[in-house]
Parts: sequence; structure tokens; C-alpha cells
Amino acid sequence: MGKTIVIVGLGLIGGSLAKALRGFEDCTILGVDVSQPTLRYALEQGIVDRAESDPVKALAEGDVVYLCLHPQGIVDFMAEHQDHFRPGAMITDVCGVKGAILEGARALPETVSFCGGHPMAGTEFSGIQHALKNMFQGAHYILTPNEQTAPEHLELLERAARYVGCADVVRTTPEQHDAIIAYTSQMMHIIAVAVCDDPSLFQYQGFEGDSFRGCTRVAALDVSLWTQLFSMNAKALGTALEQLEENIRQYRQTIQSGDLTALSGKLAFSSARKRQMNRLEQASGAVGRDG
Repeated sequence: MGKTIVIVGLGLIGGSLAKALRGFEDCTILGVDVSQPTLRYALEQGIVDRAESDPVKALAEGDVVYLCLHPQGIVDFMAEHQDHFRPGAMITDVCGVKGAILEGARALPETVSFCGGHPMAGTEFSGIQHALKNMFQGAHYILTPNEQTAPEHLELLERAARYVGCADVVRTTPEQHDAIIAYTSQMMHIIAVAVCDDPSLFQYQGFEGDSFRGCTRVAALDVSLWTQLFSMNAKALGTALEQLEENIRQYRQTIQSGDLTALSGKLAFSSARKRQMNRLEQASGAVGRDG
């Protein structure tokens, strides 16, 4: 008989997980959310098998629990419901910071297992209406196991990650995760919003190309979510931004110097590194979803 997977929070990522996990090892998908319209939509669209507004009832049945809330919401949920998880359950999250989440997981009893998780996927939209079955296709799935993680549960999470379409599963520490994600994800969002802070932004309408659209796509972000992500990883993000500022300064000075040889050399260096990164991505298969 299949397990019951409880997904707490049926937003963009939670809803996409529910869609993608349908049929996984004969599991039943039980969705939990405080919004009745969200629960109705999830049932009407066949995104979940069952829906529940009371997390206590749902957790009593959950063999596997995905916490798909905002970062502070995950920490608060674990503290509030620490005694409501089914003994033997596997609990994980999908949050973009790991240090604060694993610290919050210390509130959980020894009767359950916990493993930090982070699927490297998303869009600039929010809400279950924008959930995609192929959200995780070709993505990395990062896991941060520790002494709270049962080996059989870690294997289950890896199988689930591959089932939803992830190209690979990367195991790392919370500290390394947060330092790297500050660079590969959070800094990219800072660049996008900073570009949109230009006072003349709206005068540029009609002159946008694909490079501008691609750079600024994620600027239309979920403000509450990213406020928490940035603030909970402030030290690592600050370090990444300092390095970015230095890199931009060097480019500005080289351009202003008029030294075409130096500029060509810097561009060739950066371009070669990007091409090498492209080759590594192609080799891993983690190139994102189609469409």
C-alpha cells in the first residue's frame, strides 16, 4: 500500500510538487492550506487526492510531509506542530535557505526524520493557479541531510526528486548551500530588482530586447518571500554582493579607460568561463524545463 504524502502550503511550489508527484510509488497526495479557495481549486483540478484545512488532522496521516511555506512560516510550523507529526514520518522542506530551517527543525521530536530540501526551480508568479507539472524538469534538487535524517528517508526523497523530473540530486551542508545559493539565486534576484530601480526605467519601454527581459524576469517577485530569504541569509548574500560590486567596478574602469585590448581580454575571459559552465550544465542534464 502506498504512503500518504502531505504537502503543507499549496502555492506555486507546493502545487507544482503535488502535480509532479501524482502516481509516485502509489502514494496519496493530501494537500493542506489555510485558503479554502485554494483547496477547492486543488481538488477540482485533480492536483491533490484529498484536501484538508486542519494541519493536525493531516499530519496524523502523513508518512512524508513537504513543508512548502515561506521560510519563517516553516520554522513556526515545525515549532507549533512538533507533537502532531506521525511517528516515523519523513519531514522535508523546499526553502531557499537551509541554515535557519535546519536550526528550526531541532524542535522536532526524535520520533520523526528531517532532511532539508531545495528544488532549484520556480517562476516569477505565485499561487496554485500557476503551478506546473514540469516545474522541476531538468532542475537540480539539493538535499542537506544531518543526524536527524534516516537513510531510508533520504533514499525516498532522492527517488521522489528524480520522479518529478530533476536532472540530479546534490547533497551538501546547510552552510555550503546558503553560501552558494546566495550567488546562484539570491544575487540574481538582487540584480533584477536593482536594474528595475533605474529612475528612467519606463522611458526604456519599446527598446527592450531578450537580454533585458531575461535579466529582469524575476524582479516581479513575491516580496514577502524574498524579504525573508534575503534577511535569513544576509551574511552570505552580503559577501556575494561585495564580490559582484568589485567585478562591476573592474568592468566600469576598463571601459572608461578606453583600453580596447584590456576590455577584449576581460570579455574573452568571462565569455570562456560561461561557455565552460554551459558545457558542465549540458553534461549534468540540469538545463531547466522545456517551455
